Amino acid sequence: MTRHDYLVVLLLSLGLMCPLVTGIFMDKLASKKLCADDNCVYTISLARAEEDYNASDCRFINIKKGQLIYVYSKLVKENDSGEFWAGSVYGEQYEDQMGTVGYFPSSSVSEQHVYQEANKTVPTTVRNLQKP
Repeated sequence: MTRHDYLVVLLLSLGLMCPLVTGIFMDKLASKKLCADDNCVYTISLARAEEDYNASDCRFINIKKGQLIYVYSKLVKENDSGEFWAGSVYGEQYEDQMGTVGYFPSSSVSEQHVYQEANKTVPTTVRNLQKP
């Protein structure tokens, strides 16, 4: 066998050992959210992290005590769920994290400044990632 043949056999073996990736489906955190606009793109408020929070999965963002966070939406609490807000961290010292939007517990922050009221109730949706 040539070096090329060994490489092909190795790659095929690795491919057979790896399971097919079909995606991970997670429970929705809420059915509705409060926003300032229909698309939830306008900033509602600026909040300051009162404690560290480590994201439990890819829907959430890590926040560190003292960080400022732009808040874009607030999930409407359902049953025994926690109260979560969606936002992104703010500040030059967090440049690598800026622009990443995710959820964090509202109990971990305090609102510093309200820009506009979150008076639009918008359904949370699951986007279909496949092309039509």
